[in-house]
Amino acid sequence: MITKPSISPRFFLFFFVLCACSFPSFSGTQNEIKIVRHQAIPMRDGVILYADMYMPAEPGKYPTIITRSPYGSQREGVHHQTMTKFAQRGYVVIVQDVRGRYESDGKWEPFRDEANDGYDTIEWAAAQDFSNGKVGTQGGSYLGHNQWQAASMAPPHLTAAFPALASTNIYANWLTMGGAYRLSFNYGWGVARMPNRIMLPQTWHTESFMPEEVKYDNILMHLPLKDMDMKGAGSVVQHYRDWIKHESYDEYWKSISDEERFNKIKVPTYTSGGWFDIFVMGTINGYVGMKNKGATPEARAGARMIIGPWGHGPSQSFGGVDFTPAAYVDQFETELGFFDYHLKGIKNGLDKEKPVKLFYMGINKWRGETDWPVPGTKYQELYLGADGTANSVRGGGKLSFTKPEKAGTDTYRYDPQSPVPTMGGNNCCGTPTASGPRDQRTLEQREDVLVYTGEFLEEPLTIAGPVKMKLHAATDGPDTDWMIKLVDVYPSGFAMPVSEGIIRAKFREGLDKIKLLTPNQVYEYEIEMNGTANVFQPGHRIRVDITSSNFPQFDRNPNTGEPLGSSTKTRIAQQTIHHGGPKISRIVLPVVSDFGDK
Repeated sequence: MITKPSISPRFFLFFFVLCACSFPSFSGTQNEIKIVRHQAIPMRDGVILYADMYMPAEPGKYPTIITRSPYGSQREGVHHQTMTKFAQRGYVVIVQDVRGRYESDGKWEPFRDEANDGYDTIEWAAAQDFSNGKVGTQGGSYLGHNQWQAASMAPPHLTAAFPALASTNIYANWLTMGGAYRLSFNYGWGVARMPNRIMLPQTWHTESFMPEEVKYDNILMHLPLKDMDMKGAGSVVQHYRDWIKHESYDEYWKSISDEERFNKIKVPTYTSGGWFDIFVMGTINGYVGMKNKGATPEARAGARMIIGPWGHGPSQSFGGVDFTPAAYVDQFETELGFFDYHLKGIKNGLDKEKPVKLFYMGINKWRGETDWPVPGTKYQELYLGADGTANSVRGGGKLSFTKPEKAGTDTYRYDPQSPVPTMGGNNCCGTPTASGPRDQRTLEQREDVLVYTGEFLEEPLTIAGPVKMKLHAATDGPDTDWMIKLVDVYPSGFAMPVSEGIIRAKFREGLDKIKLLTPNQVYEYEIEMNGTANVFQPGHRIRVDITSSNFPQFDRNPNTGEPLGSSTKTRIAQQTIHHGGPKISRIVLPVVSDFGDK
């Protein structure tokens, strides 16, 4: 067994220190600030959580911004600069270690305590002498999720929330997609890096000193999944085992789902995300949920969303594609404008802006929209067909706006021992896969990937919104996966994925229902794919790739029908896709026809 580096959390302890500091000049009003380290904040059950506080040095009543993190309140390169700038602009910022992490007391159990602890922290902050009674929350990823949790408790002094890059349903848009288990992320985040109080570096399981059997590339092939924690961590990681045990959307997950409680959130929210982020559907669902179900008129009217061509944070280039300098957005300035409006009452025009800002790939431009989906969107179907077989890009798979009259089928062999490897798409955070708009041509050479390609476009085709695949398919076993990618094929041949989706067949009737298949029976599957915004330019072609694996982003379906994590063996599945005639398989695109300058 490998012994992991051990660092006592008290190594990071900063006793109560008060310091006045000067910092480099930024635009706008500047304040000299002070930093208070290791501030104790009591929770309702007596557990003490600790925080660093950044605040103006001048005594007074200030609005407060709270960030609650499992990654360390003093995480280098993440918190200090941003919180310093907020404090200089007249905010008190509280950066807290969540329960059981770093300096904070209690037991670390991901997701389970964030609602109550977030509520208690917000109300504690509002009662302090430095507070003017208005509190906002800030942060991305897990830090965004715990904002949703706290907001659903309706703290009286919460005024606004900015959950960036965040899941809104830990089961449906974190742990799984379409019921398929996000193996590399769940293992990498939940076992390799986060089982203990102190986060291990992203290089753990990849360093040259690690034995081959516990490196990422090898350990992710381990079966059964349910004891993979012993292989990687050397001990039982209970939360990982609980995730495996609760493989459907049951009460274990519903009890912490933000999407079940949008109607309890009373404050304006601003969601921020990336088209290639692992949590992009959380970004979208957060906006849609609050716009339609928020508990107050202010919450519904105040919902905002921005999505760029990013991964897990704003950037100009991602996945090997340069989206031009226009793509980058200063996250701090976006948040500052939102908090200035809601916490300080500054009339900065936020209420006059369109609530949705989308970056359209293909033309690399931002556009403001009045809602999501874009009003006036028309859903257009592209139909699968083939001249001959569709196996690989060398085959005869076709994609057409005209419904094929002739019935046809395409078949392939899915072997879990030789899965289609992950190449780009929606992933993040130190997992051993490359995310983003990676060229798909290497994968499209495989015989177990069906490739359907449209004709060269003569006019631009603009899409923005939810993408769906309606697939008629059969397999010769009790369960399998169907993986779909929507691809923009450039004149050079570069095959850029712009949306992806997957479904575990036994969840075809709902994520809370497990129903095995009748072998060789044809079922129609409706597969929700990630939302996107892309302009397919003249000379480009639209493509759909279909296969049954995307490993290690998703675990390999063993095709046995056994409960998640229990299979020790796999079986080869014979897959059949139906198209044309009475069994029409098609992808449904959200076409935006009114695309003048807005």
